[in-house]
Amino acid sequence: MNRLHVIGGKNHGKTTLIVELIGALRERGLRVGTIKHTHHRHELDTPGKDSHRHRLAGSSIVGVLSRELAAVYVPTTELGSQPDDWYAAMAPAFAGCPIVLVEGDTETAAPKIEVWRAAGQSQPHAIRIPNVLAMVTDDPIELDLPVFPRSDLAPLVDWIVARSRGATPSAIG
Repeated sequence: MNRLHVIGGKNHGKTTLIVELIGALRERGLRVGTIKHTHHRHELDTPGKDSHRHRLAGSSIVGVLSRELAAVYVPTTELGSQPDDWYAAMAPAFAGCPIVLVEGDTETAAPKIEVWRAAGQSQPHAIRIPNVLAMVTDDPIELDLPVFPRSDLAPLVDWIVARSRGATPSAIG
């Protein structure tokens, strides 16, 4: 799975950027998958529904299938001990997507881009988090990595597409 994590502080625009990137990448004919990572414990299934009751009874994996959507609920304890194991277990579901954008998750070894706003945070995560390959901001910043303007998505989309096709980040931007 070709993951690219979009990280940044709270209210820095990660979700908005991902939504815009999905549209721009789809316009170029690419299938895009997304994963929303959260550190919060959420009950993703609906308590009281049959699928939830199946899981509480001990089912290792619970699927829900309708005419419009399918979902599979798997406790992360069933997927492995490390976050990268969890993504690897999800990879088959994303096999048809050359790009998978993940919102959040600074702890994985996967490549990342950071959305940064000077007003919301004094230092970017890129200073202390490995594998940040690029910065997205309209604020002035000096870093030893590509910086893409938030106000113009085209250069970032070009970089993501080239990267997904095997180009090195230093050759773009």
